[in-house]
Amino acid sequence: MTPPAPIPGPIDPPARLLMGPGPITVDPRVLRAMSAQLTGQYDPYMTSTMGEVQELYRDVFRTRNAATLLVDGTSRAGIEAVLVSLLAPGDRVLVPIFGRFGHLLAEISERCGAEVHRLEREWGTVFPASEIEAALREVRPKVLAVVHGDTSTTLAQPLDELGALAAAHGALFYTDATASLGGNAFHADAWGLDAASTGLQKCLAGPSGSAPLTLSEAAVDVIAARSRVEEGIRPAGAADDGAGEADAAPIASNYFDLGQILKYWGPERLNHHTEATTMLYGARECARILLEEGDGHDGGLRGVDAAVARHALHGAAMTAGLLGLGFELFGDQSVRMNNVIGVRIPEGVDGDAGRAALLRDYGVEIGTSFGPLHGKVWRIGVMGYNARRDAVLTTLAALEQLLRRAGVRVAPGGGVDAALGAYADAGTAA
Repeated sequence: MTPPAPIPGPIDPPARLLMGPGPITVDPRVLRAMSAQLTGQYDPYMTSTMGEVQELYRDVFRTRNAATLLVDGTSRAGIEAVLVSLLAPGDRVLVPIFGRFGHLLAEISERCGAEVHRLEREWGTVFPASEIEAALREVRPKVLAVVHGDTSTTLAQPLDELGALAAAHGALFYTDATASLGGNAFHADAWGLDAASTGLQKCLAGPSGSAPLTLSEAAVDVIAARSRVEEGIRPAGAADDGAGEADAAPIASNYFDLGQILKYWGPERLNHHTEATTMLYGARECARILLEEGDGHDGGLRGVDAAVARHALHGAAMTAGLLGLGFELFGDQSVRMNNVIGVRIPEGVDGDAGRAALLRDYGVEIGTSFGPLHGKVWRIGVMGYNARRDAVLTTLAALEQLLRRAGVRVAPGGGVDAALGAYADAGTAA
């Protein structure tokens, strides 16, 4: 008889400084919030906490959308919930692609049965608004789906003109803000967004596993026409399918049916699923921390503005330090996200082996990239809880030693000195 496998010990992960494109080191305050005890799904404390989360994320997204809530799952769950709820089979969707995650939006849309129209650019660049406008005019899509910040290239697509262009051509406007929200300017209402989704594991300083999203009234109307309440939980006397229009194609997913999820988060409290309470607590704390940042005194920044400024400060210091180490930056720096920097791996350095050595010897994690950039680019994140001075300087010091051991000529202290100079120029010791 085979002896039973030994029972593993308690979870005890090694100390890591996660300076890649995400996930990042979670803020200890979020971990504390997630250790709180559960309540029942319809306990007044639970439902009031759900209401608090909705109001907090309205401020994070910069929106007054009533339909602002969480989808239980990683950031990809939020993307899929939006697309499967908006796109019926045969609907046209326009997806401008400038990195890996644009391809993801296109693939999910295809799985929804949509007619996908791709618009592609070389990785390391973004689209001028005129190019997207021309495609809108030609395609006439139901949905324009754009990644805001694509970590695969470190760039952010400007969105400020796209909402008006989408509306002028009769399209709903959706963006995936997983990598950008909280560390870069984002204005859902002012930019005319009909839907936006994100995750917690980047600038919001939390763990992956909850997907905040927001929907305009126009998006909610489309979803309501297609949503179906499942048999067994329909209110007594409701129509056969409880909600949507008879001639509208039903949403192809039960779990990601945003019509039902909206009823769960709304006054109906539809018993659609059991909310991931621990993630709810974590998402609440992520937003609360973000919105209380800064003191607001003497003209100082507060809330989201302060968080964006912090990411810009430490991202700029990291960039200066990487240049001080002799790295060549990747991509159009005029549209780089504040929170992640791409650098070309020096000639003669094995990118994957270098990353492994950095993790083994210094406990610092950085990222590679995907597709055409794998093995050519490293991505260094400065986001969330790790958008701070000591994390930047520690990473640069470790990178200097890594390069030296790989035979790359580096100015002694060049990275740290350049970062300290950037902080001095900014007039801060933060």
